[in-house]
Amino acid sequence: MRAKTVLPAVAMTAVSMVLTLAVVVMWLGAAVPWPVALVVGIGIDGGWLATLAYERRLAAQGDHNRAVTAVGWSFGVLAAGVLVAHALTAEHSAGAWLAVAWLPLAAKALWLVHAMWERTALTPVALDAIRGIQQEARDEAAVARARLRAEAATEETRLTAVTEAGARVARVQAKTAQALSSAWSTLETARAGEETGRALTSVTARVTPGVTPRWELPVWGPSEPLAARSLESAPALTDEALDVIVDEIRTSETPALSYREMAARFRAAGHSASEVRLRAAWKRVA
Repeated sequence: MRAKTVLPAVAMTAVSMVLTLAVVVMWLGAAVPWPVALVVGIGIDGGWLATLAYERRLAAQGDHNRAVTAVGWSFGVLAAGVLVAHALTAEHSAGAWLAVAWLPLAAKALWLVHAMWERTALTPVALDAIRGIQQEARDEAAVARARLRAEAATEETRLTAVTEAGARVARVQAKTAQALSSAWSTLETARAGEETGRALTSVTARVTPGVTPRWELPVWGPSEPLAARSLESAPALTDEALDVIVDEIRTSETPALSYREMAARFRAAGHSASEVRLRAAWKRVA
């Protein structure tokens, strides 16, 4: 991974130094002796390379010096300026020389990128730990999304079932209300009719001279619930108590009541006993 950033920087540095040296020798060689031009070119490249080496040494120690960085960029700007000046004064291929004038600055920028990579580089162990954390986060997110989708589907199914059940209940209630309405209309028609009203009156109440009770319609509406105590069974009577009650009812009139009349008055009085026990009590007291 380190070679991906250091090799381009080294290659760009080598090309930039060779190009700068060649340009200085060709450009200044016509005005001064070529050894002097060679010294000038080596000086520019040497200063550039020396500051770069010192910056790399500081970076390896985890340090940084702004002055050294400024000197290095100054040498890079000087080399680029020499190339630009040569391109502007060249009689042939000025555009080509100008196109490569940015190489010293580009090499400096590549070393800057490599330094930034080194400051942010991690060990393989740390990278594996980061990848594990990221994978765990992705797994948890996927499980959470699946859980949410499942809960949403379950809730949708429940709401659909509740809605359908409510619709069925509403349909049944509507049909029941329609049937009750029809029955009520039939009863009202029968009650309003003169002949049917008289017939119903005669079968629903005892006819007495001068009194004709009116047949009332049954109540259709809310009714009061029965009390809880009315639903509870009365405590069973003992044989002795049952005998006393049966004897009192039987002898309440003269002549004594028959078993059927006594049983009817016994139950009308609110007492409770099975038919077998009631008949056994009748036999004991009679």
